[in-house]
Amino acid sequence: MAEDKKENKLDQIEDEVMKQIVPRINELAKKAKAEGLTELEKVEQKDLRDKYVKRFRENFKSQIEMMKIYDKEGKEVTSDKVKDIQREKGLRDD
Repeated sequence: MAEDKKENKLDQIEDEVMKQIVPRINELAKKAKAEGLTELEKVEQKDLRDKYVKRFRENFKSQIEMMKIYDKEGKEVTSDKVKDIQREKGLRDD
């Protein structure tokens, strides 16, 4: 339980960081189109974009790992790989 609370707190901190990163990414992109960026701004832009993409991928992976997929007849067809990950995380009892 304590680990879950710590993980949730870290997620909240990361979300706050993302709220700060996105406007700065947009600001730098607008400036790049209008007048160009300094070398320092280019480095900052790359760093911010890398952080954003990393967080996006982590979130997307987490969403996929939480999914269960069913066919038209209602039979679960979730891949074995995803099922194994869900078992490791304690999300499945089968």
